[in-house]
Amino acid sequence: MANLLVDERDVKFVLYEQLRLDGFAQSDLYSEFSREMCDMILEAAYKFAENELWPINADGDAQGALLVDGHARAPESFHKAYNLYCENGWPLLSVETECGGQGCPIVLYCAVMESFVAANLAFTAYPGLTLGAARLAQKYGTDEQRSAYMHKMFSGEWGGTMCLTEPQAGSDVGALRTRAKRNPDGTYSIVGNKIFISSGDHDLCENIIHMVLARVEGAPPGTKGISIFIVPKKRIEGGSLVPNDVTTTAVEKKLGIHGSATCALSFGEKDACVGYLLGEENSGMKIMFDMMNEARLAVAFQGLGLASGAYMQALHYAMDRVQGSHYSQMRDPQAPKVPIIEHPDVRRMLMWMKSVTEGVRSLLYYTAFCVDRARTAADQAEAERHRGLIDLLIPIGKAWASDMGFRVTETAVQVYGGYGYCSEYPVEQYLRDIKITSIYEGTNAIQALDLVGRKLTYKQGALFRTFIEETEQVLNRIGDNPRLESVVTLFREARARLVEATTFFAQKGFSGDFLIPVLYASPYLELFGDVAVGFMLLWQAEIADAKLEEIYRNAGADTPEKQARVASESADAGYYCGKLASARFFANTFLSLSAGKAKVIMSGERSAVDVPVEAFLRR
Repeated sequence: MANLLVDERDVKFVLYEQLRLDGFAQSDLYSEFSREMCDMILEAAYKFAENELWPINADGDAQGALLVDGHARAPESFHKAYNLYCENGWPLLSVETECGGQGCPIVLYCAVMESFVAANLAFTAYPGLTLGAARLAQKYGTDEQRSAYMHKMFSGEWGGTMCLTEPQAGSDVGALRTRAKRNPDGTYSIVGNKIFISSGDHDLCENIIHMVLARVEGAPPGTKGISIFIVPKKRIEGGSLVPNDVTTTAVEKKLGIHGSATCALSFGEKDACVGYLLGEENSGMKIMFDMMNEARLAVAFQGLGLASGAYMQALHYAMDRVQGSHYSQMRDPQAPKVPIIEHPDVRRMLMWMKSVTEGVRSLLYYTAFCVDRARTAADQAEAERHRGLIDLLIPIGKAWASDMGFRVTETAVQVYGGYGYCSEYPVEQYLRDIKITSIYEGTNAIQALDLVGRKLTYKQGALFRTFIEETEQVLNRIGDNPRLESVVTLFREARARLVEATTFFAQKGFSGDFLIPVLYASPYLELFGDVAVGFMLLWQAEIADAKLEEIYRNAGADTPEKQARVASESADAGYYCGKLASARFFANTFLSLSAGKAKVIMSGERSAVDVPVEAFLRR
């Protein structure tokens, strides 16, 4: 059966032909991960996604997570899959070998997670944050804390969460009210409430370790006075687990990811909730951002995974669904009916989905690959360069992938027509499930503010200059290749508009006028995302063009007619033709709009903030 979740050929193109992952086998850190080993892992992941996670996706959506007698319950069908997930070692795939893991490259782990998310986003929410929570214990915990919590979380025996959001604070973390009181034995008494906690409570494992932001008595106001605490659902006493006064007060009813237990938690209702300081007091935000960056990249992959699944489902539906005659025979009532993929507008929608999904996959894999490059760098300067690219690309990837991923799922519904709106087909669930990705782990507006306020200004634009340098390397390799000239021209124009808008923001910052960069941060991120994805597709087009020319030479295809025949008969040639088409389509559909987007950003138009609030009201 064809993989209806992920384009396996495209995954391998990005990993091996674009990023050259198999070259990592020459490094000490990843010496065991030859291409053969990576392929075996991917094949096992695809089978697990198709055979275990996908069949329970609709069931989990229909049943949902429930609150029963004060405890959250995951969908019944998730229990077997979770046990198999742990038994097969998937939680340990990217964990360092010294911590009992398999130590695979991060980009390979992300490729695996793309397939799992495409199969069942709600399920992946349960083990998803556990890895990040365990890494905080690994990096900032004491030996005692690592011994008590880290290994059990890495293995999936225990779960883990991050607890930031509070009812009155929302995204304003500095306004939190959760309190931590020092105890004589060095522990802390935790009192407060948190909401929107993914996997905050469930019955897939016996214990859940919460990473809780709270303010120690007497600490400074705002984010500077926030500390972070390990707060287990059940604490260890005398070698046994005992309740730790963590109460589940609600399981949210949501638009999507029904199978994921999104909880409201109360800490210390009986003044018996014990927390253990992680790191030093008042360093909570710094520590949490370690986990947040990893979580934001994971959310970007959620956007990709659901977009991938929606595109693959819509593509196969369009190939099978017979309706209407070919457009060249539309006036003939006796003309034979054709699959809807033959209709130009359906083909346009599929091409839009294809180019966006492939571009996002390349951008996110590249970002994850930078993590591996930083780990295996020959010197500190090279490591810093890749860490800088990670910091720059994470807010762009998270926001652009989730926003455009939503558009991909929306377009998939449109391809299905009326059937797409019905629950008997999977794309309506994809549409509902993906919406959360533009909201949690920092709304996309927060990603835009992070990009404009922090990443662009770091070392006077050093991260932005590094990105431009990366694009220039590919442009220099392409040179004056006439087959790629139109794409290169549109990319250069779009990049120039991005540089213009960036310079404009810098000038506003120097003059002390911060309103315009804040007001237009989201449109700016969208423009940056267009250019970043356009760059990835141009880079892929460079590779595909060379491979295609080689195929044509070997086949003696020296005319357009012969080349067309080769492309129709050779799977590789057809694939590379599709790569070139994705780059051209994206350049004309997205990059050609860059001048208008930059013009809006630099217009300085202030109506949204100058108009009185009363103008929005109807009395």
